[in-house]
Amino acid sequence: MPQGVPPNPIAPQHGPRPLPLFLDMLRSETAQSPERRRAALAGLARYQSAHRPPRDLDRPEAARAGRTVLRDHGGAGPPVVFVPSLINPPFVLDLDPQASLLRHVAAAGFRTLLVDWGMPDAGDRDEDVTGHVERRLLPLLDALGEPAILIGYCLGGTIALAAARPAGARALGLIAAPWRFTGFGPKARAEIAALWAAAEPACEALGMVPMEVLQSGFWRLDPARTIGKFAALADADERTLAAFVRLEDWANAGAPLTLAAGRQMFEDFIAADTPGTGEWRVAGERVDPSALTCPIVDFVSLTDRIVPAATSVALGDRREVGAGHVGMVVGGRARAVLWEPLTDWITAVARPR
Repeated sequence: MPQGVPPNPIAPQHGPRPLPLFLDMLRSETAQSPERRRAALAGLARYQSAHRPPRDLDRPEAARAGRTVLRDHGGAGPPVVFVPSLINPPFVLDLDPQASLLRHVAAAGFRTLLVDWGMPDAGDRDEDVTGHVERRLLPLLDALGEPAILIGYCLGGTIALAAARPAGARALGLIAAPWRFTGFGPKARAEIAALWAAAEPACEALGMVPMEVLQSGFWRLDPARTIGKFAALADADERTLAAFVRLEDWANAGAPLTLAAGRQMFEDFIAADTPGTGEWRVAGERVDPSALTCPIVDFVSLTDRIVPAATSVALGDRREVGAGHVGMVVGGRARAVLWEPLTDWITAVARPR
């Protein structure tokens, strides 16, 4: 770590996780271009040494289920509960005052709440994704005392969809949410299976799936882009650098998955496609999206490399978005392509029927 850089609780390494894999990718992707390699290393150095103002991540606690907390992000009126992925921290939905889907929804007149999954420990190793639905999300929703509008992002959308029927959700919004995991395609699924086969013994010993395992999988989806974004940072202005640091710190942070959640995600979801084939059971029943009677909207990115459009549930009001997996939430066009249409939809479904 460069001298003089203050500790940061979000990204204590101030660099990609895991750095050795990043350097291997750098050598491979820039073998024929020393200039690009120098630019990527210069960008990495700027990222590592950048100033990081403290973040206020504390929000009032509305309900708790063990380590998992429902945090109140303000607003009044009907409750809208945002369910983030188990991968990466939830604050991407409230990245800063100018890039916050949650603040936008709260300002529109809704009580806006965010699930904070918390940090698992060794005692949680046997809690799979199903357990997160049954023992964490459903009790939090029940504590509200009234049906909520559920909005799930990425794997959080998969989880929200599974919770919608047993929770009696008022409506369900999905953002880049995978359901039909065969939509990742045979090549990507084979690469993910190989990644899990290599990582599983160490994860078994730890009782956790470290973020580094998941991050390396994301990088393999598009290594050229991973190197390219650091190369572009070499000559970026200070405003671009600050925005990059906020987002990259989020991408490099995150709690580990419990062993059982990681195993279910890799083996049952991605390899066997239990959600897409109707074999996933939650609260004693198979999860059948077609049985939902509440309003559903599904925002699907057409340029998503992490959750391809082919994985969507293909149900309800499908909105195709010309922005990437993260860009649709916090990018320069996020307000137009997601925040405003989602808030308009929430307003419509929240009207008394």
